[in-house]
Amino acid sequence: MAQVKIASVDHPGTFITEELEARGWSQVDLAYILGMSVQQLNPLLTGKANITPDLAAALGDAFDMPAEFFANLQKLYELNRVKPVDPGVRTRASWVAHFPVREMIKRGWIEDTEPGLLDLQMLRFFGKNRVEDIPFIGEGEITAYAAKKSSGYEGTTAIQYAWLHRVMTIAKMQEAPPYSEDALRKNLGRLRAHLLDKDDLIHIPEILHACGVRFALVEALPKSKIDGVCVWVDGQPAVGMTTRLDRFDNFAFVLRHELEHVLRGDGRDVSFAPVDEIDAAHFDEHADKPDEEKRADGAAIEFCIPKAQLNSFLARKGAFISEQDVIAFAARLEIHPAIVIGQIQHKRQNYAWLRKYQNSIRDYLMDWKFVDGWGRLVPTGL
Repeated sequence: MAQVKIASVDHPGTFITEELEARGWSQVDLAYILGMSVQQLNPLLTGKANITPDLAAALGDAFDMPAEFFANLQKLYELNRVKPVDPGVRTRASWVAHFPVREMIKRGWIEDTEPGLLDLQMLRFFGKNRVEDIPFIGEGEITAYAAKKSSGYEGTTAIQYAWLHRVMTIAKMQEAPPYSEDALRKNLGRLRAHLLDKDDLIHIPEILHACGVRFALVEALPKSKIDGVCVWVDGQPAVGMTTRLDRFDNFAFVLRHELEHVLRGDGRDVSFAPVDEIDAAHFDEHADKPDEEKRADGAAIEFCIPKAQLNSFLARKGAFISEQDVIAFAARLEIHPAIVIGQIQHKRQNYAWLRKYQNSIRDYLMDWKFVDGWGRLVPTGL
């Protein structure tokens, strides 16, 4: 939007002098009316003094005009005399109104540079040629099918959209063999086996890479509520995750959920599937969701703990389930106890139960070279 140029405005004293002439009054007359000396009034008429709020009220009574008129004359005069506004103010404001620019600068996604280059940096970040093509700030759509209620894209926020593009940028940097759906399906068992021990989590990105699936761990932006996403870069899939809840059960669920999107090619035609906010302990599998989300939820449930086995276990144990029961059941399933506990916490609506098992898992993934956030930056050469 173009800057509005305020026309040249004279000092209010000029108007008051003209009004005196129109009424046939002298300076002495006005000084008498206002109850001041000519020496006190003269600086106002010659542009050396300004109209104070008290004087605006007095002039209003003297000329039978609203006091606001004189106060506004003074404001317009002062605005006309200010130095030109930094054009970067409008540029920065337009971006900050939609995207977390300061956080993006803090994390090194874009540089803190002169405003003239901010547009260019944001265009590069989002991979667009025109500002108008960027969703939220312009008229561009999130995807070609964003308006379709069944697509699941309508709830994507500007903050999530920014995080998503960071994932895509990091995914583009990774060299990986051609994607093989067959290889990924065959390795689902290996992936699940590495969920038995936290120390084995670091091998998961390597297994995905061997199948042609890139993996990026990118810290969620504040207020973004993101757990994961499946993106497609030049036809190659990538999984982006945040470990937002930093729980073992949530990590396992989100991972398998996103891999189902990969296996089914969800979002391939539009670069990415809907951004997912998933809480494995609180999610509602019966909620009204797009079909692809229901399928991904179902695959994640069976991957973590087959529903039939969990229901059978709960039926056998009844109201009381001991820690030893959980450990034995998890051993039979060859899965970490925290994943079992998360499911039971949800079923029983008791999230304090055996909470000691739900400790941090993020640190076990920090050795992966494509971790962005938590004080680390993946150099992307933006």
